Amino acid sequence: MHCPFCNAEDSRVIDSRLAAEGCQIRRRRECISCGERFTTFETYEVVMPRVIKSDGKSEPFDEAKMRRSLMHALQKRPVTQEQIETVLSDIHLQIRRLGERDVKSRTIGEIVMQSLFALDHVAYVRFASVYQDFQDVEAFRRQIEQMQQRDLQD
Repeated sequence: MHCPFCNAEDSRVIDSRLAAEGCQIRRRRECISCGERFTTFETYEVVMPRVIKSDGKSEPFDEAKMRRSLMHALQKRPVTQEQIETVLSDIHLQIRRLGERDVKSRTIGEIVMQSLFALDHVAYVRFASVYQDFQDVEAFRRQIEQMQQRDLQD
């Protein structure tokens, strides 16, 4: 691992811990050359299914796109980075468990909405407003009523 401070090639691991509910390993490292410390995260790599858009076009799964949409929905919400990483890992796991080579974008959107509902209701409504293309205040009201009914059932 190259040092981000001096670009030296050698560093040593000081501490390793599981993160994101066991889906990542967080490592504290120290550069052999300059002595600076830094953190790295190690994750496994798996092939995600292709995404079938509503117009029928197919594209590779884009983790950065999903992360951006989650971060946008969670902006200024009391959610930690570790919670976000956990939700992202959970979403990936749910998508992989479908066992499909191609997954409809609508299916992925529903998985994301379920995860956001459990994490933060405001982020859930924000995401739903874009995902479901709310056109007026009435759409927000209906979504909030549905959410409240769902909360009462749980």
